[in-house]
Amino acid sequence: MNNAYTVEDLQFLMSQLRNPDGGCPWDLKQTFASIVPSTIEEAYEVAEAIEQEDFEHLHEELGDLLFQVIFYAQLGREEGHFDFSRIVDTLVRKLVRRHPHVFPTGDLYGDQGGEGHSGAVDEQQVKANWEAIKAEERQAKGEKGALDGVAVGLPALTRAAKLQKRASQVGFDWPEIDGVLAKVEEEIQELREAIASGSRAHAREEMGDLLFSCVNVARHLKEDPEAALRQCNRKFEQRFGAVESVLKAQDQQPADVSLEELDRLWEESKRPPKQ
Repeated sequence: MNNAYTVEDLQFLMSQLRNPDGGCPWDLKQTFASIVPSTIEEAYEVAEAIEQEDFEHLHEELGDLLFQVIFYAQLGREEGHFDFSRIVDTLVRKLVRRHPHVFPTGDLYGDQGGEGHSGAVDEQQVKANWEAIKAEERQAKGEKGALDGVAVGLPALTRAAKLQKRASQVGFDWPEIDGVLAKVEEEIQELREAIASGSRAHAREEMGDLLFSCVNVARHLKEDPEAALRQCNRKFEQRFGAVESVLKAQDQQPADVSLEELDRLWEESKRPPKQ
């Protein structure tokens, strides 16, 4: 593409959208807090495009996510907190610091072709070094506990996995997945008892414990619980859609038939299509 726009052009566009003299009324009303929901939504749309291998549109979704960063940078500049150049500078310095196996002298350009590129460090060592450096950074910020700094605003499944990972790094973990599965079974029984007690608050607490244990299963399987649940959601949508399609061909809706019939159609939707 000739004369392709650049990041600088995007920053200029953002400044014009926020220009009090002729800018966009909607953009001018926005604050850091007001655009957070959009940021989360755009991040999930990137994840969805990747999971569906929709690479034709992935670049567009990544652009939407980048725009969120540009928006925050503009707000930061206007309020005197930071600007885009500081965001980039902080990021590059952090990544250089966290990759001593690639940049042994801590110099982004001075280490080109140096010993840091020898490949002598394996992936497990890289992960161990990464976590150790992050722990040092947390201590420098005054975060003392192993669980300090795990963002409260994360999706609950993701935050549970991060909390469990942090605890595991200091030895608080089951050595094998069998212990985790036994805990899931224990939590199911406790949930049954809570439901039988008639206490809604107790049942909610035990349901949370069960979900937390299920996240632990995902972590031991090295799977992302959010991604696993998103995949399950899509599967449910597809199968329920198939049930609705069969009923629609009969001029019926799910509410028109018995639960037994719905269950029969559901089981049929799980069968692979005939070749």
